[in-house]
Amino acid sequence: MTATALYTDLSGYYDLMCADINYQAQSATVHRIDQFFGNGGKRHLDLACGTGPHIRYLLDLGYQSAGLDLNQPMLNLAQQRCPEASFSCQNMCEFEVNAPVDLITCFLYSLHYSQTIAGLKACIRQAHQALNPGGVFCFNAVDKSQIDNNTAVSHQARQANSLFQFSSGWFYSGQGEQQLLRLRIEKTEQDRTEIWQDAHPMVAVTFAELHQLLAPYFDVQMLQHDYDKLVAWDGHSGNALFVCVKA
Repeated sequence: MTATALYTDLSGYYDLMCADINYQAQSATVHRIDQFFGNGGKRHLDLACGTGPHIRYLLDLGYQSAGLDLNQPMLNLAQQRCPEASFSCQNMCEFEVNAPVDLITCFLYSLHYSQTIAGLKACIRQAHQALNPGGVFCFNAVDKSQIDNNTAVSHQARQANSLFQFSSGWFYSGQGEQQLLRLRIEKTEQDRTEIWQDAHPMVAVTFAELHQLLAPYFDVQMLQHDYDKLVAWDGHSGNALFVCVKA
């Protein structure tokens, strides 16, 4: 099964898949970042927004939010969650906005869905074009040189009479511009167990390479991947928050 098919077929399970994510803390952190680095505007766009949980919290923080995603079933769920927001089915590497925005976010390492360096460059260029002066592009990323292919995260969740086990982990072969996000979903109901496994192709970069791609467009700050406090990146961690301010 392809990555797109898996994502579409399991759109109803997406929130369960992400049940261990503290969307409220992530959204509050981006709000603090925007207050510190941003231009004071409230127009917000979330790239690869999924079912819209980050948008829900940012709406509640006073933003005028919109979201885009390639997956229409996800957008349908996002619209139900956030009826006051606008959503569009667009590729984040070639998206357009009706009017400039002040904050662009891309959570859950979704910037890596650009898939190639060319796609990543296009996404960065479009984000810069879509922002007002002084606007912020904020996202998290992983450094390909720090990926441990033997490490994965997992959690369980229940829905009705079904028990789900979700696992995900990065894989990088050590060369090239693509890494994989490996997913495994196990659903058990009574005595029956179903298993889905897939690998999503993602763009692979080092932080130095990513910084170099961003530098022509933004003033770039790197922070620790910490949603409790804002701390400068330690220079070693393989996960980081990128805060990119349009001049």
